[in-house]
Amino acid sequence: MKNAVNRDIPEYINGKKVKLFQGAFATQPDMHRQAPIVKCAKPGESKLMDSLEEVFRKIPIRNGMTLGFHHHFRNGDGVLNQVLEVASKMGIKDLTIAASAIFSVHAPLLQHIKDGVVTHIDTNYAVGPVAKAISQGLLKNPVIFRTHGGRARAIECGDLHIDVAFIAAPAADEYGNLNGIKGETACGSLGYAFPDAEYADVVVAVTDHIEPYPLAPIAISQERVDYVVKIDYIGDPEGIVSGTTKITKDPVQLKIASYAAKVIEASGVLKDGFSFQTGAGGASLAVAHYLSKIMKEKNIKGSFVMGGITEYLVKMYEEGLFKCIMDVQDFDLDAVRSLKENEGHLEVGAGLYASPYNSGCIVNKLDCAVLGATEIDKQFNVNVITGSDGVIMGGSGGHSDAAAGASLTIITTNLVRSRLAVLKDRVQTITTPGESIDVLVTESGVAVNTKREDLIDKFKNSGIPVMSIDEMAALAEQICGKAMAVDTEDRVVGVVEYRDGTVIDVIRKVKSN
Repeated sequence: MKNAVNRDIPEYINGKKVKLFQGAFATQPDMHRQAPIVKCAKPGESKLMDSLEEVFRKIPIRNGMTLGFHHHFRNGDGVLNQVLEVASKMGIKDLTIAASAIFSVHAPLLQHIKDGVVTHIDTNYAVGPVAKAISQGLLKNPVIFRTHGGRARAIECGDLHIDVAFIAAPAADEYGNLNGIKGETACGSLGYAFPDAEYADVVVAVTDHIEPYPLAPIAISQERVDYVVKIDYIGDPEGIVSGTTKITKDPVQLKIASYAAKVIEASGVLKDGFSFQTGAGGASLAVAHYLSKIMKEKNIKGSFVMGGITEYLVKMYEEGLFKCIMDVQDFDLDAVRSLKENEGHLEVGAGLYASPYNSGCIVNKLDCAVLGATEIDKQFNVNVITGSDGVIMGGSGGHSDAAAGASLTIITTNLVRSRLAVLKDRVQTITTPGESIDVLVTESGVAVNTKREDLIDKFKNSGIPVMSIDEMAALAEQICGKAMAVDTEDRVVGVVEYRDGTVIDVIRKVKSN
C-alpha cells in the first residue's frame, strides 16, 4: 500500500492492520484515554522493597509483559540492564521493552534478545550495538519507532499498554514521591517518565537516594508509585551529555548557523514573545548564539525556550532573553542545576510537550524550531533515523513533533557530509514529512519550501543566499555524484510511526556484505 508520502507499506505488520500516514493533521482521534488499574493503599503499608528480585515476585512479573523505561540518564542509564538481568535469571521470556530510547550502554540487551527474554522493542530512538543488530535482523519482530509525543499519545490512548514501569529516580521518599534534582545522581527533568507513571498498571521507583517523607519538590507523586526499591547504582548523570554541548568551532557549521539566524530574523517571527526550540548539538547551539546577539541588539524578550536543555539555553534564560524554560529533558549538569534553582525553569511531561491528541501541546506554541537531518530530499522529507548505509542510528525523538507544531521549521545541515550528499532525490527513511518543513539551510545556501511563498518574498534583499531545492540538489550531485541506493531485503525490521500513530515508513533489513 502507498501512503501520503508515496512509501510502500505492508498491509499488516505484527499481525495488525496498518494505519497509513495520510498527512500531518489528516488523522483525527476516535478513541478515549485509557485508565490504569484502580488501587487502594491502606495506612501503615510499606512500599519499600529490598531488591529488584522482590519486586518481580511481588507484582509478579510474568512472561509476555511490557516493561516501560525512560531515558533521562541517556548513555549513563543503569536501570534497564539490571532489570533485564533479573528477568533473565528468573527465566522470564517474551518481554516487550518500551524504552523511550536505547543507547550503547544497553548492549547487554543483545544477549537477552538472543535468549528470548526480549522479543519486542518499542522506542523513540536507538543507537549503538542494539540499533545495528536490529538493522541486521536480530530481533524476530519489527521494532516500533515513535516520536516523543507519539509515545505519550500511544500510552494515553492504549496503543502502548505498559504492565510495569521502572522509573529511575535520583531522589525518592519511602512513599514514592520522586524528583530528578536531588541526590548524587541528579539528572534533571523526569518528563519522559510522566506518561508511564500515569498509565502503567504497576509503577516501580528505582532509586539510590531516599530522603525523609515528604520529598520536595515532587515531580512524580506517591499516588502513582506502587513500590520503591533502593539499589546501589541507577545511572551516571555524566551520561546525559550526548556528543558536544558546546558551540561548534567548525567554520562550515558556523556559516550554516549564521544563515539560520538571518532566516529567523527575516521571517518576521523574531519579536517580543518569541518561542524557540533547538537541539543540543554544536551547530544548533551556534544558531542560538547568533540569535541571542540579534535579540540583545533589538531588545527582544522571548516567551519560552525548549529542546534539549543545555548550559547555553540556561544562559539565555538567565540573561533575561526568555521568560521560561520548558524542560522535558536535560543534556548537561548546568541544566540540572538550573531546574533546581530557577523559578522559571519548568519541568514538563512528554504529553504536554508534544502529544498531538490532547487539548493543546507546547509544540503548538512554537514560533521556530531548528532541527537537523541525516538526509533530506527535494520534497523536504527528512530522515533522522537511518544512515546512508540503511543502518538504524537515531530516531525522531521530538523532531516530527516540533516540526508539526512550529510556525517556522528550519533544517540545518551540511549539503555534503563525509563525501556524501545529504540532499537526495529520495531519503532512505522518512521520519518527518516535507509538509512540516519550511526552510533548508546549508553552507551553500538556503532553500525554501514552495508552500511558503511568503518567506521567499521576505528573504528578498535580506542578504540570504536563496536558491531552489532543485538547484541545491544539482549542486550536491555535482560535488558527490549520483547517490547509490542502499541494498535491502524485503523483511521489515522497523516500523516508523508518525506522531498520530499512522505508519509513515518502514525500515527493511540491510543486506550483509
